[in-house]
Amino acid sequence: MREIKHWLDGAAVEGTSGRQLPVWDPATGEQQAYVVAATAEETNRAVASALKAFPAWRAASLSRRAEVMFRFRELVDANRKEIAALVSQEHGKTVADAAGELARGLENIEFATGAPHLLKGGYSEQASNGVDVYSIRQPLGVVAGITPFNFPAMVPMWMFANALVCGNTFVLKPSEKDPSVSLLLADLLRQAGLPDGVFNVVQGDREAVETLLSHPDVQALSFVGSTPIAKAVYEAGTRAGKRVQALGGAKNHMVVLPDADVDSAADAAVSAGYGSAGERCMAISVVVAVGAVADPLVAAISERIGRIAVGPASDPAAEMGPLITREHRDKVAGYLAGTAAEIVVDGREAPVSSGPGFFLGASLVDKVSTDEALYTDEIFGPVLSVVRVDSYDEAVKLVNDNEYGNGTAIFTRDGGAARRFQYDVVCGMVGVNVPVPVPVAYYSFGGWKSSLFGDLHMYGPEGIQFYTRSKVVTSRWPDPATSEVDLGFPKVR
Repeated sequence: MREIKHWLDGAAVEGTSGRQLPVWDPATGEQQAYVVAATAEETNRAVASALKAFPAWRAASLSRRAEVMFRFRELVDANRKEIAALVSQEHGKTVADAAGELARGLENIEFATGAPHLLKGGYSEQASNGVDVYSIRQPLGVVAGITPFNFPAMVPMWMFANALVCGNTFVLKPSEKDPSVSLLLADLLRQAGLPDGVFNVVQGDREAVETLLSHPDVQALSFVGSTPIAKAVYEAGTRAGKRVQALGGAKNHMVVLPDADVDSAADAAVSAGYGSAGERCMAISVVVAVGAVADPLVAAISERIGRIAVGPASDPAAEMGPLITREHRDKVAGYLAGTAAEIVVDGREAPVSSGPGFFLGASLVDKVSTDEALYTDEIFGPVLSVVRVDSYDEAVKLVNDNEYGNGTAIFTRDGGAARRFQYDVVCGMVGVNVPVPVPVAYYSFGGWKSSLFGDLHMYGPEGIQFYTRSKVVTSRWPDPATSEVDLGFPKVR
């Protein structure tokens, strides 16, 4: 059976621990490969490789680093089909969905190619008599990324594209559930001219993560995953003196006002609720139906669910694939078994749900109570809940009272209501008639409240800020003849 290897010092390396973790085919339920979980020693080796490579990579010119990113971008683009097929094979999402993930990852590489401009500092001439002051941004050193299973290509690109072009070296610990694409990306970076050791990959689980969190040579760590683990990663990393950005879970609401176009809102709810089988941190999981729009909206969503083609990615007609593991599929189905709300469409009854893979059809649950697990938990599956409220104010309070603050959306034809909503709502990313408001690469991604632990969001300008630190230089070139001792406070006038 195929072994998915580590990537150290510019080459694929077999694991040595003997502790195998299965990689399943979600469409068939069969094991297709395995990873050998990295030991602490192997993880330390990856950090040592990155540390050794750092001085030379940091000294590389901005133009040289940007050149590597340009070449990497072209290689990723040229290999789109292979990368998307590999993501689909291990994750289970359709090839079209995987291709969309890759396209958004490419945006981040393209943003990173602008590093010569993005890393420009400021300069103040004659800040004092004969004194100039300027700021520069410098890399941190060795940085690490821990990425989730749901976007095995895109999320790593969110991290390492900016980190590398800023002059850092990088250690990636991808999800053990769909890790193969990490090696393909590592090889494309090598082909693009990235020096050996600048980018390393360790496959594994908690042991590798804990080693990275405690390693004194790892200066910063980026994480995307569930809120409990994000909080634990943030606390452990910051205790160890590291800079940490840890993105957690979500419960994204889509508020539909009575004046909204019902067909457009229903299209958006189905697309955002069931795309990638709901395994997206930006998926809409709660539709907040305001007033009289509820009945026609629920009917319109229900009618559209019946047209969703669920099946394996090998089926060209499939629009929604399986969930990542059998355990996760069963956990999601358990929420349906435990609800007292009205199940309008039950995904457990979908014909494909009885097949050998980890399939679950799309479900719609109406009149959900905000105190039940179906509402409070991040389900991470194709289950869309409808909560009915009477007014705009009640809808906003519902969103703001929720533990999470990742993304939210409003559907309305009223520009004033939309503007008021983006002002009122306590959330990091807001969509106006856009159900999945993932920012373009030249803005930054991240939520508020329990959806983010740390100060800086991911990728974009805040990503550049996260992977660098600012240094201010105060400079004077005096005439030795005018030099004198002055014990007073430095003068600026």
